[in-house]
Amino acid sequence: MKKDDCIFCKIANGEIPSATLYEDERFRVILDLGPASKGHALILPKEHYPNLYELPDELAEKVILLAKKMIVKMTKALDCDGFNVVQNNGAPAGQTVFHFHMHLIPRYENDDAGFGWNTGELSEADKEDILAKMREID
Repeated sequence: MKKDDCIFCKIANGEIPSATLYEDERFRVILDLGPASKGHALILPKEHYPNLYELPDELAEKVILLAKKMIVKMTKALDCDGFNVVQNNGAPAGQTVFHFHMHLIPRYENDDAGFGWNTGELSEADKEDILAKMREID
């Protein structure tokens, strides 16, 4: 199912032109128009799923295999030094387009892409609380 007002549905299905690196019956991989680094790409499913929570398991398996295939090829093509594979879910996590997509961000030694976060420390209380809550869900 496609969503009529979704820009990523339109791009993934070829209604809006894009710099396509790969396409099959389920996915299109495009160059990001607002790249964090040279070669930054997006994996877009052709069907509309707002986020990872709603992506079918079978498609989730395929997207990670496609990500691996793409970063292997892109590493050779771009001669980059590493990759960030990023997938955001929800506005607080940085998702701005609510159509599942995965970022493939080439990294270069001493680039200024600036991806990261401030690390904290896992307290004993938080650890026990999280473990207990996770056991309750199983």
